[in-house]
Amino acid sequence: MVAQNDASEIVANVGGVKVTMGELEQEESAKLLSAHYKYYEAETRALNELIDKKLMEQKAKSVGLTVDQLVDRDINSQVKDPTEDQMKVYYEGLEVDQPYEAVREKILEKIRQVRAAKARSAYVKALRTQNTVYITLAPPRANVDIQNAQMLGPEKAPVTLVEFADYECPYCQKVAADVKRLQADLGDKMAFAYKDFPLPMHARAEKAAEATRCASKQGKFWEFHDELFHSKELDVDQLKAQARALSLDAAEFDKCLDSGEQAAAVEKDRKEGVRLGLSGTPAFFINGHFLSGALDYAALRQIVEQQLAAQTQSAAGGSK
Repeated sequence: MVAQNDASEIVANVGGVKVTMGELEQEESAKLLSAHYKYYEAETRALNELIDKKLMEQKAKSVGLTVDQLVDRDINSQVKDPTEDQMKVYYEGLEVDQPYEAVREKILEKIRQVRAAKARSAYVKALRTQNTVYITLAPPRANVDIQNAQMLGPEKAPVTLVEFADYECPYCQKVAADVKRLQADLGDKMAFAYKDFPLPMHARAEKAAEATRCASKQGKFWEFHDELFHSKELDVDQLKAQARALSLDAAEFDKCLDSGEQAAAVEKDRKEGVRLGLSGTPAFFINGHFLSGALDYAALRQIVEQQLAAQTQSAAGGSK
């Protein structure tokens, strides 16, 4: 198992100059963050399997059975065999040359396995709700500059969620509602910072990002930000129409957008994302902890709650 890296650990000595782990992580984050995250995902899968195993062992012990006996009693006994018609429908989808009777037993066994796996998953899920499971394994961290980012929420909130996103990215559009819900549910416990990371394959994302910054000059960044993720209308004429719908000064907005005066600011965000090693969107940093991929409300909420709990524990430990 790889331990958490100590930032002060000396990892090299170059002509008498010491190189620390913290310096390596900071200077070469673009090369390391993705690798650390893949390892974290592997750790998470392994940890969840271990948690499920522990829960099954505890349940079996509580009722005086072995795990195998518990599985037979509570899971396997609930799995019903498919009907002959169901197996024939399954067989038709296989597109094999062998006759049905030749593969019937294999089909039956396969369906039994699938149904048993689903039943086991549901059983373990129920055990998790009946027991206290607190996970402290956290995603890898990186230092993110939010000094000039658009912010919502208290400056000193216990949790800060930073999103790097692209207005044309369908996953960003989908998760936008989850982020809004998270903000509403957590209130003053969480601050939200938005950073632009327009992807090269999205031709309209760059100008859309500039448009939100033009709207920001008139005090309506978040209204424009929310509208773009909702409407998905990102052509320049559509951006201008939405500015008018939000009662922005049309002439000022058009001049800002057409001149590209906000392009440098968008590029600054993008370069920071590149420095961090980002390759896609959305990418989140929750108190610096990196999350990426097809995320939803539950995944984001889990890490936020983890960070809140860690701070509560830390404060309790410090008061003793």
